[in-house]
Amino acid sequence: MDDATARVQLESMLAELDRSITVLRGDPVAVGDRSAADAGSDLTDADRAQAMIEVATRQRTAVVDALKRLDAGEYGRCVDCGKPVPEGRLVARPEASRCVHCQGVRERRR
Repeated sequence: MDDATARVQLESMLAELDRSITVLRGDPVAVGDRSAADAGSDLTDADRAQAMIEVATRQRTAVVDALKRLDAGEYGRCVDCGKPVPEGRLVARPEASRCVHCQGVRERRR
């Protein structure tokens, strides 16, 4: 993937993630006179929203890091081994920072 295409995709992803995070962080619904069951449902919804914010924030960090690698001329190279990240991987995940092998090693360590 050429740098210009990567930049457009990454900036688009960043804008979409920022919008999603903003929506998810919206003001909580006031409980007021609602029943305990409704309050419990709100807590579940809040927990779900918090989990979604955490995932979106991690993805946002990955996108910002990819833009930094692009600016530094390091985009498309694995941050661990320095080998090229396969084109197909970058098309599917423009924010990818590792080749398939190094990503697999990282995931097995978790």
